[in-house]
Amino acid sequence: MAGQRVDFALVAKKSKRNSGPKQGSARAEKLAARQAEREAAAGAVNRPFEGLAAECDLVALREFVPSATAPLPVIGSDRPVTLATVLPGAVAALVRDEGETATGFVGVQVQAHSADLGADLAASVNWIKDAAPGDALSAANPDSETPAVTEVVDPSALLDITVHQNFNWWIPEGVETDPEVAATVQHANSAIMPSARLEGDGLVAAWWVDAGEKAHLRWVRPESEDDLMLALARVHATGGLHLGEGSRYAGSFRTHGLLVPVFDLDREKHANEWVAATVELGERLAEALAVDAPLNSAELRSRDGLRGRQVTLR
Repeated sequence: MAGQRVDFALVAKKSKRNSGPKQGSARAEKLAARQAEREAAAGAVNRPFEGLAAECDLVALREFVPSATAPLPVIGSDRPVTLATVLPGAVAALVRDEGETATGFVGVQVQAHSADLGADLAASVNWIKDAAPGDALSAANPDSETPAVTEVVDPSALLDITVHQNFNWWIPEGVETDPEVAATVQHANSAIMPSARLEGDGLVAAWWVDAGEKAHLRWVRPESEDDLMLALARVHATGGLHLGEGSRYAGSFRTHGLLVPVFDLDREKHANEWVAATVELGERLAEALAVDAPLNSAELRSRDGLRGRQVTLR
């Protein structure tokens, strides 16, 4: 690998299709039903990663985590696949020669995508299975034959995520780069914000980021939006919607069918210093989610106030 040059001029590989399944067969009916479901969506699929245990982290990686990678638990493939926030050129996928092995990479922050990000991920992974080292896919372009993402990615598996504070992983170790590529990586590194995924009991998809003037916690939650909003209102009405001293509930945003509470944080504290308080908040939310009763007057006022600080990301 020493002395090898890396070329980020990425060209999508043309897909070869056969004539399709036999008309009237069970496979044809299944494909037709799947296509009809996608067309019926009439826009973006509400929860593109629904059915995956890693749904919340996938949403975070797609929407706001700058630089992170994770082995992707692919079903029925011997080639290792790495999930990444963004790849060089913001392509959908590429295959990298790493000496004795060829590793596939799929990105979730891409230049071009369909209305179904889950189908995009499935299509990218399927493309990787047969792609040659050095090939790249500019856009996934899923179609009626693209399987559901839960048929391609192990639906029960969580992600073992590595958070990077730069994009140096774009270039394989020992590979010599030309000045243009080095400048691209340097430019990307200069714009990155320090990030961390909080690790603690019961914590999934709780992400800290230093945004400059202040730090934030963005916590992608798996509950239905309505159920979580009621729980947030109950906790807020009792004065418990916080992470302790130096924190403030800033609001929430809706994305890909999930609700993401956001807290402003004292940026002088390290990310790990917020773990215990976040675990405690999770316990308060769990108690509130278990309540099966109408909101009282104080909780209704809290709910209305929280809704006023909610936005939707598309």
